[in-house]
Formats: sequence, C-alpha cells, structure tokens
Amino acid sequence: MALQLPPLALYIHIPWCIQKCPYCDFNSHAVKQGIPEQEYIAHLLADLEQDLPLVTGRNLSSIFIGGGTPSVFSAAGIGQILTGVKQRLNCDADMEVTMEANPGTVEAERFAGYVQAGVTRFSIGVQSFQTAQLQALGRIHDSGEAIRAAKLAQNLPLGSFNLDLMHGLPQQDVNDALADLQQAIDLAPPHLSWYQLTIEPNTVFASRPPVLPPDDTLWDIQLQGLALLQQHGYQQYEISAYSKPGHQCKHNLNYWRYGDYLGIGCGAHGKITLPSRNAILRTVKIKHPKGYMDISRGYMDSREQVEAEDRPFEFFMNRFRLLEPCPIADFTAYTGLPLSTVTSAISDAEQKGLLSVSATHWQVTDKGARYLNDLLTLFI
Repeated sequence: MALQLPPLALYIHIPWCIQKCPYCDFNSHAVKQGIPEQEYIAHLLADLEQDLPLVTGRNLSSIFIGGGTPSVFSAAGIGQILTGVKQRLNCDADMEVTMEANPGTVEAERFAGYVQAGVTRFSIGVQSFQTAQLQALGRIHDSGEAIRAAKLAQNLPLGSFNLDLMHGLPQQDVNDALADLQQAIDLAPPHLSWYQLTIEPNTVFASRPPVLPPDDTLWDIQLQGLALLQQHGYQQYEISAYSKPGHQCKHNLNYWRYGDYLGIGCGAHGKITLPSRNAILRTVKIKHPKGYMDISRGYMDSREQVEAEDRPFEFFMNRFRLLEPCPIADFTAYTGLPLSTVTSAISDAEQKGLLSVSATHWQVTDKGARYLNDLLTLFI
C-alpha cells in the first residue's frame, strides 16, 4: 500500500548549557570557553541544505528549537537561524515556532528579542519553584526568576507558552508537589508539561541516586495533581502534557501522530517519509559539537530505513501516548501496511481492556494509559 505524506516539522538542536543538570540525559554540553554561535549557525544551515532533497516541495508546519539551552544564543542569532530556514523551506502561514528557554535573569531579558526574531511559543524550564529542589536538580535559577520569566511571557505577543515542571523530586511529599503545581497554575500558562523525575543511565543521578518518593506517594501526587489541573481548566492530551483548549503543542502533536520531521544540529534525530521508495527514513546527526562542526566529516551520523516489521510498534509507540482517539485510517496511510498486519494485536488489546475500538477510531482506555508498556508490547 502506498505511503502518504504526514505533516512536516523541523527540530533544531543547540547543545550548550551554562551547566549540566544531574538528571539530564539529553545531548548537552556545559559552556567552558564561550559559545561559537556564528560558526554553529553556519553549520546548522549547511546541515539543512544537505537534507533539503528529502523534502522537496513540502511545507513546514512547526519548528522546535531545543537543547541544551537555546536561550544561551542571542536573539540576533536565533533570528539568523529562522531567517535561514524560511529562505530554504516553504512554511505554513500559521507555523508554530517553539523555543526552549531558561528562566535565569539574562535569558529572560532576551525574551522580547526572541519574539521579534520569529519565536511564537516559549517552553520555560522551571522544574520547581522550591529553592532546595532547584539546588538538588542543579538548576541555575531561583523561584523568583522563574516567576518573573513566566510573567514576561504572559505579556509578550506570543501564540502560547509552556512551563516545564517536575514532580517526584528527591524526598518530595504530596503537599510539596502540589504546592509547586499550584504555583505554576497561578502563573496562568496556556500549557503545562508536568512529568515525573526518572533516573536515566549515564547521568550524575544514575551514579549517585537521590532518595526519591515511594511509589504510593508518587501515585497520590499523580492523582491529586491531575484533579488540580482539571479543576483549573487544563486538559490532559498526552502522558505529561496539559493545556487550555486550543493551546496544545503543535510540534509535539506531530511527533505523537507519527508525523515527519527534519532534525538538524548535534545529535538531532529526523524521520522522513519517502512515498516514491515506499520508505520511512530515520536520520541521526553527529552528536558532539567538535565532530559536528568538522567540515571534512559531513553532518550525518546514521541514516537507515524503518523496516516494515518495525513500523507497527513505532507507529503505536508514538500514537498511543496521546489520549485523543487515533483514526484507524492513519495506520495504513503512514506505515504503508495493510490493517490486517495488526488485527490480532488490536483484538488482544481490546479484550484486555487496554483499547476501545469503533468503526473509525482506536481509543486508549484509562487502563491502557496506565499500563502503556503492556499495550505496546502487543505490537512488537
């Protein structure tokens, strides 16, 4: 069956941070001797040039500038990147441009400049409003700076903004977690990312684990936090994403709906559909800044096709993170596989109460959302 083209997005990775947080497993590097901003921008745009043949004639629906901490770049630098992208790709008139930002004072003062450069949405990495927790997490801002950054975002001509908040922090109890969440809600962000701290391999926390709350406390935090968010008009649309109506993150929705995206910058991942070859391509760029900016090597670290037998798991691993119903037609359209490929697994999921099925849609049940790994293993 012929593959159809899903929407196309662009992820741009800026790998530098002021310092590396002990829980972070992202491709980020602490600033030591200054940031080669102009050199890196030139490489980003050259990287994009090399990927353009994969997406000829297609429009961009969203851009996400992540890191690292992209707000270590100047507003002029972000403007150069966005201008360069728009010179090379057709963009939707209502294209969403999200940029991750640190709430530290220096970055917050640049917010207006980023908006002028073309950013339409900020994702502000607050993580907590409690001083002791911020110190434990290795964050360089305090609660006052976080509040100030959110208030700045409120008063800028943005399409939306997000606050990133963690729970299940070291020795955190239910009251502390809910106090953090209430403080975030009081700042009235249109979107909240509220997720549990997990210990990832190859991090400082992995080698020196903090004392995390017991499972019963984590479950109470999750249940009471969800009730608090719903009480204030936030709708959960993804495992850890909550928004006011109309403020879902378009870029992240495209990921979870198995959309396409180019990835440029250190370690950036991409996924591109090529109907003419009946292929889905996965790309990964060179991870370390020094290697990435070595002109003699090019930017691609790996490039491989997603085999037909792997597409069902890939599709559902993304699609079932969303709480919205999944159109059954999307499976065939975006994997190129007949529905019969997954009929048995879908039936099993329905019988186990993990999925409800209508004539046109699949819907993850409350049980399916809670036991998502059990649901996904049916498609391996």
